[in-house]
Amino acid sequence: MKKVLKYYMTLILILPAFITLAQSDDEGSNRGYIVKVGDMAPDFEIEYEDGTKKNLSSFRGKVVMLQFTASWCGVCMKEMPHIESDIWQKHKDRNDFELFGVAYGEGYDRIQFLVSKTKVTYPIVPDRSGEYFHKYAEENAGVTRNIVIGRTGKIIFLTRLFNQREFNAMKKAINNELKKTEHGLQ
Repeated sequence: MKKVLKYYMTLILILPAFITLAQSDDEGSNRGYIVKVGDMAPDFEIEYEDGTKKNLSSFRGKVVMLQFTASWCGVCMKEMPHIESDIWQKHKDRNDFELFGVAYGEGYDRIQFLVSKTKVTYPIVPDRSGEYFHKYAEENAGVTRNIVIGRTGKIIFLTRLFNQREFNAMKKAINNELKKTEHGLQ
């Protein structure tokens, strides 16, 4: 009888964890993305403020993080200092890492406002028409989202909104992918 009771108590204690994981997976599959982990990252042309242009695909061989943001997005502004301190400042000097903020529907005037509010130093590029965003997310999906792209050009992590647990998991995914690069693993 004690073994049966212990079994049921264990089940009662771990069942909520399984339910939470299942809900997280369901949320992950229906968060406004039209891409998923394992897909090749849709390509687009990044235009820097000085007029230089580069295709996203030209960064193959590097770990790339795209942070879709906007100057009117409060959650974005809350997340950006974390990206600055926990990701950008730790990896900005590496030759195998790139990070871009992508300002949805905005040009450099709004990007300057965003930078002045958040004090971030990582590059933010315009997505004036939302064309880049819509390669990754549905038409009316919200902007606070990050895409981590592995060295082969495949998406390895997706986030939505700012959740510390998910943010920590994203940092771990970036670090793990960078370790693979250091050790020549694929």
